[in-house]
Amino acid sequence: MESNGFGVPGEKTVLIVDDDDSIRDLLEFIVRKEGFRVEKAADGEEALEKARSLLPDLMLLDLMLPRFGGFEILRELQTDETSKIPIVIITGRYTDRSTSDMIKQEPNVRDFVEKPVRPPVLAALLHRILKTQPTRKPQP
Repeated sequence: MESNGFGVPGEKTVLIVDDDDSIRDLLEFIVRKEGFRVEKAADGEEALEKARSLLPDLMLLDLMLPRFGGFEILRELQTDETSKIPIVIITGRYTDRSTSDMIKQEPNVRDFVEKPVRPPVLAALLHRILKTQPTRKPQP
């Protein structure tokens, strides 16, 4: 922990859950570039196993997944020690306001990002939720 009250990204693990390899790779690139550790899961079952075994500091969760959808995962993660994991929903499906409001009511959901993901937006969101600072300084 740095003395400025912010954590160090390298001490935080982000679990990326998406069944699309190219999106998982893009998210991994963004998350690693910001200095965070990365774990990945390609389906709902793997996501639940990794969430329980690793207790990541944050989860990026696609809602449309094989073997347990995102909604089931949200519900499952509220039943044990995983209930403290902040979750950012990432979805390519257009979500109407009532659905997104319903998702945001879930206690562990911190935010909602639609695909295509914009790297600066996701990077800022990760640092805000995890209370870290970017490791590189912006150029003047």
